[in-house]
Amino acid sequence: MWVAISFKCYYIGIKKSDLHMGDNMLAFKMSSPVEVIRDLADRMKRRRIQQGLTQRELAARSNVSYGSLRLFEEAGKISLESLVKIAFALEAEAEFERLFPGRPPQNIDDVIDRPIKQRVRRK
Repeated sequence: MWVAISFKCYYIGIKKSDLHMGDNMLAFKMSSPVEVIRDLADRMKRRRIQQGLTQRELAARSNVSYGSLRLFEEAGKISLESLVKIAFALEAEAEFERLFPGRPPQNIDDVIDRPIKQRVRRK
C-alpha cells in the first residue's frame, strides 16, 4: 500500500530507502492499516499545532467533541464523519480528492461507448 504525502509536510524517522518520488509527491510504503491510521492522526495533529490551535479550539471549530478529537490524536480512533469535519476545519478537505482516484483509460476503447459500472454482481 502506498500513501502519498505532499512536500509541505515534514517527516522524521523515515528511511531514505522507503521514499519514492512521483507526480510531485513524496510517498512511502506502509505495511498495515494501523500504521496508516497512526500516521494520519499524527499528520492531523501536526497541522493543528502548525495552525496554533488547541485540541479544544479545533474541536469547537470542527463541531467534533473534544473527547473524540483527543481519542483520534492519541489512538487513531475516529468516525469518518468526524475525520472529514476536522479536515474541513484545518482547511485540508482538498486532500480527500486524492483518495481513490479513477483509473486513467488504457486505450481509446476505454473512453468510447463504455458504460461506467454502477455495481459489481457476484458470479
